[in-house]
Amino acid sequence: MITIIKKEIKINKELLSKIEWACAFSKSTPQIINGNLRIIKHTNLAYVEPHKVIINNNLYLFFNEHNYFYIENLKNKYPLKNLKNFFN
Repeated sequence: MITIIKKEIKINKELLSKIEWACAFSKSTPQIINGNLRIIKHTNLAYVEPHKVIINNNLYLFFNEHNYFYIENLKNKYPLKNLKNFFN
């Protein structure tokens, strides 16, 4: 039987402040769901789920220590410095 261990990853303070700063320009409030580390027990397989941030009914994905964010899925990659442009 496969056992999956799920460990929550807290969003890093620097990333959280960047998200809140960008939201301040559009006067929106982010709904933040912390990411997870999923490990398959007795293997060397692991998966890092991104932090999910819902702003104005749009899903944004973030990773700690990463200079990019994603919209809806991991195919739509954008530089973190352009974040405030997407919250209109």
